[in-house]
Amino acid sequence: QLQLVESGGGLVQAGDSLRLSCAASGRSFSTTTMGWFRQAPGKEREFVAFISYRGGSTLYADSVKGRFTVSRDNAKNTVYLQMDRLQTEDTAVYYCAASSRWFARGPHDYDYWGQGTQVTVSS
Repeated sequence: QLQLVESGGGLVQAGDSLRLSCAASGRSFSTTTMGWFRQAPGKEREFVAFISYRGGSTLYADSVKGRFTVSRDNAKNTVYLQMDRLQTEDTAVYYCAASSRWFARGPHDYDYWGQGTQVTVSS
């Protein structure tokens, strides 16, 4: 079992930055691929980014590439999502998730999920 708790969401203006954190407890975090997803009202949950278990590989959705950065600190059992130049379209509930797969792109690739944190970007 792996428990995930997100934090860092909030209300910001377009152009601002936020950093989300996801703290993990339970099974070995350092051997787990971590991902970020988001879900806006009335929309499907969509992939945002993932980072491999050692942090050597990352992948981003086209919509956030160049603005968001995923990182992890295995000593702290925490994964981060730095979000810069936020846009109103980034408004959503953001979820972190954990996968035993090396390459994990879709929601079905992930085994554990956090409860989500709301990010609201106003114009």
